[in-house]
Amino acid sequence: MPTADRLAHPIKQRLQAGDVALGMPVRLGRSGDIARIAKSTGHDFLFIDCQHSLFNLETIGHIVSTAMSCGIAPLVRVRGIDDPDVSLLLDNGAMGIVYPDINTAAEAQQAVDACKFAPIGRRSVSGGYPHFDHRAVPLATSVPQLNDNCLLVCMIETVEGLNNVEAIAAVKGVDVLHVGSNDLLANMGKPGKFDDPALVAAQERVIAACRSNSIYAGCGGNRDPARQLELIKKGCQFITTQSDIGFLSAAASTWTAKIREGLA
Repeated sequence: MPTADRLAHPIKQRLQAGDVALGMPVRLGRSGDIARIAKSTGHDFLFIDCQHSLFNLETIGHIVSTAMSCGIAPLVRVRGIDDPDVSLLLDNGAMGIVYPDINTAAEAQQAVDACKFAPIGRRSVSGGYPHFDHRAVPLATSVPQLNDNCLLVCMIETVEGLNNVEAIAAVKGVDVLHVGSNDLLANMGKPGKFDDPALVAAQERVIAACRSNSIYAGCGGNRDPARQLELIKKGCQFITTQSDIGFLSAAASTWTAKIREGLA
């Protein structure tokens, strides 16, 4: 993570090298230890989900602090484009913001304005950032690095967003376009049909838009390793694997099933 006054972003380093970044959505964990579990299971980032789960800001702060200390990038999915806590989360260690349901280039620009300092955006400047271990780093040094260190992810989750994806991808300051497969399918009137040609075409369109604008494509909600591998082969580099709830439930179910079968 930080070395003297230089910052390194675990996800950006992988993406820029052409590698794949794998993230664990966090909905259940309320301890910083979830970051250590993510690291020990081969993940590169946490996807702390404030859109669908109940987190208070102080809990997020503890998780973020542990993630930073062990080399896992902590990202936070906020509640929506008008979430008032974005700058607060970034000021206290979040290394990226995930915006759900971005439908237009204007909304993408609003996200950039909230997440990035001038001249890219309009984020308010503070000091003593945890990214630099709270050292007093000159703003001329800290601001450009913090801009680069903030990964801004815009989710494409509606037909409207898909129809505007080329314009959204062209907004300066957006780093990743992430297909929210569940919501996009629901918006298409095809909930749960992950192999539907319309979703496959949508994912390919997002990948193409990202390539054309030298940003990165991602996909979430598609909780099948084989399908995720296919997307990676097509050009997705930012992948959310499975939630902490999903991993726990799957492992627990497999374990108890073996015992029950052995007793039968």
